[in-house]
Amino acid sequence: MEKLIVTETGFPGLVILDPLVYNDERGYFFESYNQNVYTRAGISFEPLQDNESYSAKGVIRGLHFQNGSNAQAKLVRVVEGEIYDVAVDLRRGSPTFGRWYGVILDSITKRQFFIPKGFAHGFSVLSDHAIVMYKCDSYYSPQDEGSINALDPMLNIDWRIEKGEEILSEKDRRNPLFHESTHNFIF
Repeated sequence: MEKLIVTETGFPGLVILDPLVYNDERGYFFESYNQNVYTRAGISFEPLQDNESYSAKGVIRGLHFQNGSNAQAKLVRVVEGEIYDVAVDLRRGSPTFGRWYGVILDSITKRQFFIPKGFAHGFSVLSDHAIVMYKCDSYYSPQDEGSINALDPMLNIDWRIEKGEEILSEKDRRNPLFHESTHNFIF
């Protein structure tokens, strides 16, 4: 029995992952990551860093990415709560370049989102709060950090939060628009 259901998104390399969760009267158990299972599923990913964030309802974090040799693939999951997770394709030459894809992740289903290198990533918090954990296959590098404004009207991302209720950091509010951001990804 396979421990992972992989759903294609229509964006090359960007996939939704549903692990097999064992539930009984004691609670639940699941493998949040098993490299052999991922490799059999066609996902080449060797994480080097784990990140975790706690955020309140209405918070939007992103859109963030790393350029150059420090570009990061990410495996995102929710430990507590519910988020709307979004990836924007930054790979020039990709059939989905400049488009975004979003998926609800929550702590009940344990659904995960695999975001390959060449995407900007962000999420909004739909529950009262959320704890989000994501694995990265490269270390964070401040000099290679890139960003795009999550409220860019050209991208027109539906963050599933009422207009005017969004909570962003000052840094994220100052992020450049998509057409102004610097990224060097080739499909």
